[in-house]
Amino acid sequence: MNYIFISPNFPHTYWQFCACLRGNGVNVLGIGDASYDELEAPLKAALTEYYRVGSLEDYDQVYRAVAFFAFKYGKIDWIESMNEYWLEQDARLRTDFNVTTGIQSDRIGCIKEKSQMKRIYLQAGIPTARQSVVTTREAGQAFVAEVGYPVIVKPDNGVGALNTWKLENDSDLAAFYDNLPASPYVMEEFIEGIICSYDAILDSRCEPLFENTAFFPPIMDVVNQNTDLRYYALPELPAALRDMGRKTVKAFGVARRFVHLEFFRLTKARPGVGEVGDFAALEVNMRPAGGYTPDMMNFAHSANVYQIYADMVAFDENRQPVNPQQYYCVYYGRKDGRAYCHSHEDVMARYGACMMMQEQMPRINWPQMGRYMYTVRLGTLEEAEEFIRYMQEEVTQ
Repeated sequence: MNYIFISPNFPHTYWQFCACLRGNGVNVLGIGDASYDELEAPLKAALTEYYRVGSLEDYDQVYRAVAFFAFKYGKIDWIESMNEYWLEQDARLRTDFNVTTGIQSDRIGCIKEKSQMKRIYLQAGIPTARQSVVTTREAGQAFVAEVGYPVIVKPDNGVGALNTWKLENDSDLAAFYDNLPASPYVMEEFIEGIICSYDAILDSRCEPLFENTAFFPPIMDVVNQNTDLRYYALPELPAALRDMGRKTVKAFGVARRFVHLEFFRLTKARPGVGEVGDFAALEVNMRPAGGYTPDMMNFAHSANVYQIYADMVAFDENRQPVNPQQYYCVYYGRKDGRAYCHSHEDVMARYGACMMMQEQMPRINWPQMGRYMYTVRLGTLEEAEEFIRYMQEEVTQ
């Protein structure tokens, strides 16, 4: 089996996908724009061959790399990047090389464009916020008249929370249309709730081989308000979220993937959406949760999601035993410019025994993930919340 991994060096922990695939007898072939010498030793050991391109943005270069591997090793069975940014390119490559173990170009719109996602939610009867494609000022005004302020505006096809804003009043709405972006935008009614995820590794029948949930603040607020990112993976899923997650993947017809679906848990009732405590769909991401969240899943569930994914690819099943030890795994990313009460040395002295990861993040992740991150594993929700309070406490003037 020939598996092409696009940009296998980012995030750097993704070498574990390659190593587990290699351990299952899969021929792992890497394509990236980093030099071979820049690759970490475990990744080099896991790859059969690595093809460097001048830019992953240049489709012709990436196409030629895939063609080279197909000529040298035979039919390509999988093409994946595990990265939101490259999903459309992945689909185009699969289409051009007739790789059927993933989404092709004719279906990529429903997992990349928020307007198409919304239609699938509605067709499947999955609660979700009302939305409109805001092509004109008049359309935006009509939508606000229907749902009221505040509203959220975001790119129809966007990554993360970049260029996403909350409009509170007519002045905000006018300012948005006075500087209307060239790319298509959607407008959604504002939902008051906690964002949570349904993460899963799916087999060929869209059945979950592994499931996880995490609760986190809106990334839009983290970026736009420059707040610290803190979130945690739970030891088990609420039953209602599990059921809605499974219903969603069936509605989208995704299979043989690692997925990250986002939902609201309502803290205020919203007509047509749900009551307090209900779940409502936000958006789908047909790749693993970002950053080091896969590692957090491992820590929370005493599992190895990299191996579970590799087992799905090679055997279409999960061959890993379930470990009864379950935890709360908490991520806290500190940003520059804050006077924290507790230094790095203080943090390590207090939480070093349960610290699973701690390091400076790549600069590209600083706006969302923070400059320096800490990940701990704790036994109770109370301990998780106390860790967050400890990390965010700042010196008062």
